[in-house]
Amino acid sequence: MPLFDHLGISVDDLPRSIAQFDPVMQALCCTRLDADNSVSWHKGDEELILFPARESDSGPHRHGRVGWQHLAFAVESREDVDRLHAIALDAGWTAVRDPKVFARFSDRYYASFVEDDNGIRIEFMFNPPKEPLAG
Repeated sequence: MPLFDHLGISVDDLPRSIAQFDPVMQALCCTRLDADNSVSWHKGDEELILFPARESDSGPHRHGRVGWQHLAFAVESREDVDRLHAIALDAGWTAVRDPKVFARFSDRYYASFVEDDNGIRIEFMFNPPKEPLAG
């Protein structure tokens, strides 16, 4: 059973957020489903849903405040981190941390962070398992 079934995110401008999220989610091989007042992407049983905010002008979210921190997408390679980072920037996301090794986690942890117009922060990360010692 997966850890999460779905994640819902409220956004200020749904069409603008769809334009920012869709290229990234498509690049992550997710399938898009449009509904009356939301949009979602799913891959297997896991789903990410965007909803319009109930209160206008209540954003953007401020990183470091109570609530959302970031969502990390585990990918298959450093090249995938670089590719997804570029796709996000092309879709209007802002780079928070360019792709690099985050040695404080491990010498294998390669990641980047981007943020959308709503202050929603995501991470693309590659962290392969440590190679077993030859024995």
